[in-house]
Amino acid sequence: MVQKLQDPPPVTDVKTLRRKREILEAASRVFRRRGLHATGMREIAAELEMHVGNLYYYFRNKEDLLAFCQEDALAGLLDLAGHVRATGLRADAKLCRLIIGHVVRVNEETPGALAHLEVDALTGDRRQKVLDQRDAYEAAYRKIITDGVEQEVFRPVDATVTAMAILGALNWTVKWYRQDGRRSSQEIGREFADLLVRGLLAPGVELAAESADG
Repeated sequence: MVQKLQDPPPVTDVKTLRRKREILEAASRVFRRRGLHATGMREIAAELEMHVGNLYYYFRNKEDLLAFCQEDALAGLLDLAGHVRATGLRADAKLCRLIIGHVVRVNEETPGALAHLEVDALTGDRRQKVLDQRDAYEAAYRKIITDGVEQEVFRPVDATVTAMAILGALNWTVKWYRQDGRRSSQEIGREFADLLVRGLLAPGVELAAESADG
């Protein structure tokens, strides 16, 4: 008789959320060694020294795990964008803070970051939810860039192309960042912010002093 898998517990408490993130962290290590598509639930369970049946208590399948990773990362990024938008900072300082926070979020605060890139591995309503979240987050970048151009802080640029270029660079950090590397995600985020935002500044405009306070 085939045992029916129960639905994973909803993320309604700190303990469950912490355990799910621990599983993502272990999954990330396996993804880096084997590749995401060659990794199954058994390999993730083995990394945790956990029976695969216990892993199914938290995630029904690998798509469920990938979806949680992306939803958790995007929830944090949208919250970050809201806080940045609410500041009275100049556009360049806002963009720097958003860039720094993004690098930290996808590389440290949401483990399993390689899964953050795998939106095509999701299906149905779950995929659409993640795409909607991504669109809302990208819109925050476009708004800051457009504001910067209008305020003559940034050069006249296409806000959509610029936002996509920046997000592409930030998201790709999950491919090479290592938590045991010589530089923290905060330090890398600051360097990205300096490189990317300085390239947008209008002639004669200096980067705002607040930009370093990520």
